[in-house]
Amino acid sequence: MTRREWVGFCLTIPDAYEDYPFDDDNWTVLRHRSNRKIFAMLYERGGQLFLNVKCEPMRAELLRGAYRDVTPGYHMNKEHWNTVLLGGDVPHDEICDMVAHSYEITRPKQRKKRGDAQ
Repeated sequence: MTRREWVGFCLTIPDAYEDYPFDDDNWTVLRHRSNRKIFAMLYERGGQLFLNVKCEPMRAELLRGAYRDVTPGYHMNKEHWNTVLLGGDVPHDEICDMVAHSYEITRPKQRKKRGDAQ
């Protein structure tokens, strides 16, 4: 898939929007509209397209061990973010699952209503 197709895929997720917060337009940031948290970042480096996604630490390690093209997050917290070389050895469906997982763990937290059990 192309960069634009990956952005389009991310934008199919409810509440997602595309942002370019850096001076470098090479970085496309996908965020939650309601809390502005980042769940995905697309960028090119050395002529290749990469995706950064947030991940639970144990799952991040598992994915890094399973795929050569999943590495600790470039310019991100290495424990909680992975970088994926798009078009590499990671199957398309696995990358889509990584995006969905990142979206879920960065989504706004549900507030408890008054009177709810603690």
